[in-house]
Amino acid sequence: MSDFVYSHIPGDEATGLTLVLLHGTGGDEKDLLPLGRKLLPGATLLSPRGKVLEDGMPRYFRRLRENVFDLLDLRFRTNELADFLARFEGPLIAVGYSNGANIAASTLLLRPEIFAGAVLLRARVPIEPDVAPDLSGKSVLVSGGRRDPIISPQGSVELAQTLRGYGADVTLNQENAGHELTAAELELARDWVGKFAAGLRERTSVAG
Repeated sequence: MSDFVYSHIPGDEATGLTLVLLHGTGGDEKDLLPLGRKLLPGATLLSPRGKVLEDGMPRYFRRLRENVFDLLDLRFRTNELADFLARFEGPLIAVGYSNGANIAASTLLLRPEIFAGAVLLRARVPIEPDVAPDLSGKSVLVSGGRRDPIISPQGSVELAQTLRGYGADVTLNQENAGHELTAAELELARDWVGKFAAGLRERTSVAG
């Protein structure tokens, strides 16, 4: 199917949704599985490992230095990941942290058909799309840290504004934290995912 190394844990048919778990720098395909189980019990979990290595640490795309992305590589890797994900049954909901959240945001901007929604933890605007994506009907949770030395609070705000500008329904959360995630934040994400999943299933049922 692809040369991605990945974990794929089937869920129950009643849930009918897939969480795409995208790790941060240095993570792997197993890192976010416990988080996925907590966010939406019964969901299918799909977690690909980033194929770019930085000092031996997996990432989803290259960067030239801290917070300076290699945009040509980002565009290539975004399409590569999107092509991989398109082969799986949906709806797909992205759950990304740091580097994983940035490529999830890039996928929303460049390949908006892939994700029905997304949880973006510590992300910023990764790339400017050549063609304005239609994100109407998609819901996104953006969660930043007020003391984050890597992704500034303004970076989270700008990402939320950008996604809203393309039609997404965006919830912006700012934690009193750094780049690390907090228990309260993960509880918020669980509630958000549960409500979004319930609404998505209801819309799908009505449409069917």
